[in-house]
Amino acid sequence: MNTTERPVPRWAYRLAHAIPFLTLPSGLWRLGLVFGSSMGMLGTDGQPAYLVGFGGKVYVVCLTIFSELVALTALGLVQRWGEIAPGWLPLIGGRRVHPYAAIVPAVLGSLSLIAIWTFAFRDVFTDHFIPFSSPGWKALMITCYAPLYLWGPALLVVTWAYYRRRVSAPAALASAR
Repeated sequence: MNTTERPVPRWAYRLAHAIPFLTLPSGLWRLGLVFGSSMGMLGTDGQPAYLVGFGGKVYVVCLTIFSELVALTALGLVQRWGEIAPGWLPLIGGRRVHPYAAIVPAVLGSLSLIAIWTFAFRDVFTDHFIPFSSPGWKALMITCYAPLYLWGPALLVVTWAYYRRRVSAPAALASAR
């Protein structure tokens, strides 16, 4: 499966690989805006709201790519490159990754994602949310963004497995000696 120092639990390996797919539906939904659809959203005048301007479209594409790349970093928690930095990286290439150099950012990122998506969708089932032309469009948007609620908790669980494998297991072995 992989070449980590200690075996990665199968469930952690699968969950880490599922995380990028949690961000994919929302990215595809946003790309609909880039390609000229209002995705059912209405402006303040009650008319379809379109993404206008080259800058806005570039921003949405970059946000989509960035989200997917950040989600892909979860793979480092179950792959060899999460333990030994790849050789092509300047300064740290080939060196051992200190476990907390991965754990601290992953935990902070997890907690941030939980806070961001909880705040972003606080009004999702009220009249204070984005106006849509029909309940179907609203349901599509909610369906595409709902997996993001799982991104933070999933990353936190995979980080816990990384911690157990890289920190607590070696500590238990050292104390047994």
